[in-house]
Amino acid sequence: MGIGKKVKMYMNFTKFRLASLVILSALSGYLFVGGHDGLEITYLLIGGLLVTAASNGSNQIWERELDILMKRTGKRPLPMGEMTVNEGLIVIAACLLPGLWMLHELNLASMLLGLTAFVSYVFIYTPMKRISTWAVFVGAFPGAIPPMIGVVAGTESGELGLVAGVLFFVQFIWQFPHFWAIAWVSHDDYKQGGFSLLPSKDGRTKGSAFQIMIYSLALIPFSLLPWLMNWTSSITLAIAGACSILFFLQSYKLFLSLTVADARKLMFASFIWLPIVQFLYVFDRNLPAIKAALL
Repeated sequence: MGIGKKVKMYMNFTKFRLASLVILSALSGYLFVGGHDGLEITYLLIGGLLVTAASNGSNQIWERELDILMKRTGKRPLPMGEMTVNEGLIVIAACLLPGLWMLHELNLASMLLGLTAFVSYVFIYTPMKRISTWAVFVGAFPGAIPPMIGVVAGTESGELGLVAGVLFFVQFIWQFPHFWAIAWVSHDDYKQGGFSLLPSKDGRTKGSAFQIMIYSLALIPFSLLPWLMNWTSSITLAIAGACSILFFLQSYKLFLSLTVADARKLMFASFIWLPIVQFLYVFDRNLPAIKAALL
């Protein structure tokens, strides 16, 4: 196999593009608390990317026999026989160890948070996906850790605090409608692999859609927490509030229609919502400094 194909295979194995999106949340947390050091940003982005890649690769090793059963995963390297499990383990170690080292270079708390996210995602959430619909709740914890890592990395004390907790809970609540929208779109494929990931075991029902709608509604006040804490201005109130209301309205459409088309629209809306709102927080909180620099 040529080098180009090998690199592409490893990127597929570690879900490199998805990992790249995840670390944007860490960067937003870092910038929100005023972090600006170039070396720290490098360690945060590359370290977070590598730990996330290791988590994704570990997930594929766990589910390699199930991936064969689903169209969306059947062409991954392990089901296709392009990679052995031992090679996958080497790739995971080559990502995880330097990734954790880079996070440790920021501070111990950042490394411990990264390790916690890896362990809980790989050894709790992943095997739980075939056992209980509560897997989504469990998986929301490691999924919401990235902005916490960014905050901890950007503070001198390196301790968890109120800011880290607030940003954690914004992303925590967001994950429910986000992941359930994905599960709605991919429900038939997931069933082939033995996964039941919608909130109702009956699948695409009013009950599932209702829970998606309720969490989308809860996202409105949660998205305004930085404004309520007086960390941001009325810009956050207006823009984050509008984005969250529009997001909720799309979930309401899904509740009325129960269609895959509306679930797909909600899924794409969730991908857009998170970076817009998180970097809105960053811009709004740093606006006085930006104005001063321009003047």
